[in-house]
Amino acid sequence: MKEVALKERLNLLEKELNTLSETRADIYKLKQAIDDLNLEIKGLKVFLGRTHPEFKREFPEIVKKLKG
Repeated sequence: MKEVALKERLNLLEKELNTLSETRADIYKLKQAIDDLNLEIKGLKVFLGRTHPEFKREFPEIVKKLKG
């Protein structure tokens, strides 16, 4: 009786571990996508700052308005 209960608990733990591993992999993929987007945004900010000098001055104000 105890062996059956232990086997069931072990199976549940294995399933939970697999689920956690899959979730971790999904989270890692999302983190990579966010990192890529951050890099692209930085590149766009540099480009806009070079081509439109007023962007450097106005952008922090725009961000404050969006956050506030």
